[in-house]
Amino acid sequence: MKKLFMFLAAAGTSVVANLAIAQDAVEPAVPLHQTLKKNFIDGGPLFMTPIILCLILGLAFIIERIIYLNLADKNTKDLVFDVEAALERGGVEAAKNLCRNTRGPVASIFYQGLDRAGEGVEMVEKAVVNYGGVQMGKLESNLSWIALFIAISPSLGFLGTVIGMVQAFNAIEQAGQISPTVVAGGMKVALITTVAGLIVAILLQLFYNYILAKIDSIVNKMEDASITLVDLVIKNKNK
Repeated sequence: MKKLFMFLAAAGTSVVANLAIAQDAVEPAVPLHQTLKKNFIDGGPLFMTPIILCLILGLAFIIERIIYLNLADKNTKDLVFDVEAALERGGVEAAKNLCRNTRGPVASIFYQGLDRAGEGVEMVEKAVVNYGGVQMGKLESNLSWIALFIAISPSLGFLGTVIGMVQAFNAIEQAGQISPTVVAGGMKVALITTVAGLIVAILLQLFYNYILAKIDSIVNKMEDASITLVDLVIKNKNK
């Protein structure tokens, strides 16, 4: 039994020593910003800079749209309740003042519809539909730029790929032989630019789909609120 314990102790000591040696042999982790910097340089500033610009500009438009849509996403149910209360309390003018002082596309549509309340229900419906189209255009503003950057970034990456392959074949032609060292430079440019372009496109596409879903939600609220507004105007005229 004593020999067994001595054997286990010796084995444990050996394992700990080997782990310590292995830990000392492992190189320290490279910081993320240094890795990105190295890949940017290896990919070639001429090709990587346009891709980075697509990312920066695309994110700028995305942030602007998200902020605008969040500010525009007013609680429609509360607004409808307040407008109905204002119509009962002070008539159309009181409801118009409420909508004028409320932020959001639904409040703007309500104001345009109430402004035509004296001309009949048909004019209210036309005003709501026409101004709804205007608000829809404001919600979709700058989306074309985001879609452009989504389309351009992988194309720039593929352009870097083609040019990298051309560089690799030129190096082979000058060296007169095929070897990993000769081909590595051009292949590195080709692969890094392709990966960078695809990553930028995927990232922007995710935010783009989120913005589209947000716009669809706001538009649905606008349509439901517009129908409710017409009903409130008819109800107010029949009093």
